[in-house]
Amino acid sequence: MPASPLAVRMAHLEGAYEQVSQRLTTIDLRLDGLDRKIDLRFDSLDKKIDAVDAKHDQRFMWTVGIIVSTWLTTIASIYFHH
Repeated sequence: MPASPLAVRMAHLEGAYEQVSQRLTTIDLRLDGLDRKIDLRFDSLDKKIDAVDAKHDQRFMWTVGIIVSTWLTTIASIYFHH
């Protein structure tokens, strides 16, 4: 019994849908891999930024300490000069 034209068209559409599904699956897998790479790079960048931030915090505290001690020394020398 020959296949009806409708059945042939439906089979063709089902095959096309299957190909689209496979292509979308591979695209999803590639995007997941790309997402993981981006996350790793951002994690690395966050660590570097945190290290630089800590370094600047330490230098800021040293600078504030030096300024305060200079002010206190100047005030003490003016006060005890007489």
